Amino acid sequence: MSDITIKIKDREGVVHELQAPTDMAMNIMELCKAYELPVEGTCGGMAMCASCQCYVLSDHELPEKQDAEEDMLDQAFYVEDNSRLGCQIPITEALDGLEIELAPESEV
Repeated sequence: MSDITIKIKDREGVVHELQAPTDMAMNIMELCKAYELPVEGTCGGMAMCASCQCYVLSDHELPEKQDAEEDMLDQAFYVEDNSRLGCQIPITEALDGLEIELAPESEV
């Protein structure tokens, strides 16, 4: 396995081209945190807070949303049809070239 490239647009519109390892069982939220992008991940990746919500911009096939992710997105702000929780997207070789955008921060 090797590193793949994932493009992430931050909340200021800057696109970051990140190298993501496929052999560490990481997810998109953890990748963002590793590169110090502004993602909270308050619940630690348990699909319980939506602070890692992102919009999938490319046509990659992703794992189906599980009930916990669906439930959390039902309660989140700024949800779009292409919204996903970054903590629920494991990094695999199939995601090479994935493009996402960080959702706006939730209202307080």
